[in-house]
Amino acid sequence: MGMDRALSSKMGAKYDPAAEAEVRNWIKQLIGEDIGDGAMNVEKNLRDGVILIKVLKKLYEGTSNLPPACNKMKLNYNTMSAPFKQMENIEVFLKGANAYGVPLNSLFQTVDLYEGRNMAMVVATILQLGTEAQRNSFNGATCGSRPVEENRRNFSYEQLKSSHGSIGLQSGTNKFDSQKGMTAMGAVRHISDIRADKFDQTSEGCITLQAGTNKFASQKGMTAIGAVRHISDIRADDYDKQSLCDINLQSGTNKFDSQKGMRGFGAVRHISDIRADDLSREACSTISP
Repeated sequence: MGMDRALSSKMGAKYDPAAEAEVRNWIKQLIGEDIGDGAMNVEKNLRDGVILIKVLKKLYEGTSNLPPACNKMKLNYNTMSAPFKQMENIEVFLKGANAYGVPLNSLFQTVDLYEGRNMAMVVATILQLGTEAQRNSFNGATCGSRPVEENRRNFSYEQLKSSHGSIGLQSGTNKFDSQKGMTAMGAVRHISDIRADKFDQTSEGCITLQAGTNKFASQKGMTAIGAVRHISDIRADDYDKQSLCDINLQSGTNKFDSQKGMRGFGAVRHISDIRADDLSREACSTISP
């Protein structure tokens, strides 16, 4: 019961009273029948399918250029109160509406009306039927939105070629800021009136924060290209030469297994002070573990 109530509330949220009023007035003008006010009353009066078939027969009679598929339709309805007979009436209406031009995806399902599952879709189908009546030049009252007609255009080659000089708004626009005043290929586009040759020469010595800053640690004292930037005041030529013999841990270490004893072409860099020509000849025949 709770799920049915929730579903009914959801369907009711999509129901449009204005669309219902348009459908009610249209049916009353066509066949003089009143389908009532509100979703429950509309369901009650349309549930047997009789009024729907009467409306469809009126459209068939008043349409001069009737679609060929309509000539095969027999719009007969049954007045019995048996459920299957009433559902048959609804099926006849749906097939007749489709033959008249209503697309299949715009038709409601039989249970949408007979069980009141989706009365919003029922109203939408009747509105679409009114749109097709306008498309087929029905000579009576109509409802629904105006039909969309195909408007095919054929342009000549000269007309198509003339559009090559225009820039569409999808590509931008040339109606506002322009390149007026540019005289050289590759010149800069200036929006303001300040000429480029009137800038402040002193500004060349400043680095903006977008490019970094030169207000803190500097390169003061550097004299050669490729020299290292030193933050402290220690000069690069005052370093300890003994440090050349050490390898820091970032470059590896010479405190553990070494390549001592290797010689010949492709010899490896030796970290210790032992000369490569002072190796022991006996070590050449030994393989270390």
